[in-house]
Amino acid sequence: MKKIESIISGLTRYIGVIIIIFSVLAFIVPSGFAWATNYTSWFLGAAMFGMGLTIKVEDFKAVLTRPKEIIIGCIAQYTIMPLSAWALSMLLKLPPDLAVGVILVGCCPGGTASNVITYIAGGDVSLSVGMTIVSTLLAPIMTPFLTYLLAGAWVDVSLAAMIISVTKVILVPVLLGIVIHRILGRAMEKISSVVPLISVVAIVMIIAGIVANNVEKILTCGLLVLGVVMLHNLLGLLLGLGASKVFKVEYDKATAIAIEVAMQNSGLAVSLAAANFASNPLATLPGAIFSVWHNISGSIFASLRRAGARKQEDAQHLAANAASGK
Repeated sequence: MKKIESIISGLTRYIGVIIIIFSVLAFIVPSGFAWATNYTSWFLGAAMFGMGLTIKVEDFKAVLTRPKEIIIGCIAQYTIMPLSAWALSMLLKLPPDLAVGVILVGCCPGGTASNVITYIAGGDVSLSVGMTIVSTLLAPIMTPFLTYLLAGAWVDVSLAAMIISVTKVILVPVLLGIVIHRILGRAMEKISSVVPLISVVAIVMIIAGIVANNVEKILTCGLLVLGVVMLHNLLGLLLGLGASKVFKVEYDKATAIAIEVAMQNSGLAVSLAAANFASNPLATLPGAIFSVWHNISGSIFASLRRAGARKQEDAQHLAANAASGK
């Protein structure tokens, strides 16, 4: 069992690499993965159910014991990324399909991969989990409302339809997972380390399916979308850190906030684009590319922040030794 847990832990930790591998495979052999888009909502629901299964009552204590950081993080989540997406779409004069896709990514809650990246970065993992929970539970209202507000300049957005979509693929599966975890209790703890595999497989299949069905579009406008996605993600990281600095948030908590803000639930963006903007086929592309890129940038950012944390620790040790006269 320990060997299986170790393998699953490795798969979860290197989900970015796995996504890249399967995206390349889907690009080369699209026929092997194209079928997955027919089940995008199911895969996303499975990923969210897997997330719910990992949430314990104790995790909600992070929300109650550190409201300042949670509030800062969630406000940053639903302002920085949506407004950055809108601004980039306007400044770069993106076509309607791509603009909607970019804005959808920006209006989504934090992704579950952010918790893993925060752990690698040496950030405050419990804060990251708390922010993911809160932003996800707010998503059925915030994501449709912000999309309606910001994307309405490009296409017609049905607020009611989007609320229903987000509720079905996010809120219901997450709450169901939480309830089952609560009911099973200790029995759930025994398999908790295996549960993340559900989310890993689901997210990988969502992205592979989108790539397989958009090979020609990636060849024609993939570089443009990648450039926008990279800028969007970078703004999330930098402005997330900036907001943390303004409110004097500690280093490890600032790391968690920046990662949470910049790493979106892009699988939700893909699902919403497919379900609500079928007449805008390119709308799914930004979410698919964001899923690949934010894992790469998140890993790089995590390495930089971990190195920074070590420098801080060394400086504190030196200061403590100097104060004690050693």
